[in-house]
Amino acid sequence: VQLQASGGGLVQAGGSLRLSCAASGSTVPMKIMAWYRQPPGKQRDMVAELVTGGPTNYADSAEGRFTISRGSAQNTIYLQMNNLKPEDTGIYYCKAIGIGIRTYWGQGTLVTVSS
Repeated sequence: VQLQASGGGLVQAGGSLRLSCAASGSTVPMKIMAWYRQPPGKQRDMVAELVTGGPTNYADSAEGRFTISRGSAQNTIYLQMNNLKPEDTGIYYCKAIGIGIRTYWGQGTLVTVSS
């Protein structure tokens, strides 16, 4: 399984970006698909996740500003990010958990929010 993330870029504070992630190589739906963020010099933390047949979860910092959603194609997700803040800057990684709790990571896409 390979994950391809895209959509990052440079945006001013208050702006919006939409990230996309597509998982290829699997014929079955992933159990969980999620977005993680790694700010410069910091650890990678969960931003939002979709659990198949279960809840959608957000980090406190993303609640009310970010929306994770599924695409029409299997194992495709998006992250709509609105009202971006400089502290949202970082590399955004797509993560998927499949059968047998096998975990897959995408290559990351850089989001830079200028003040």
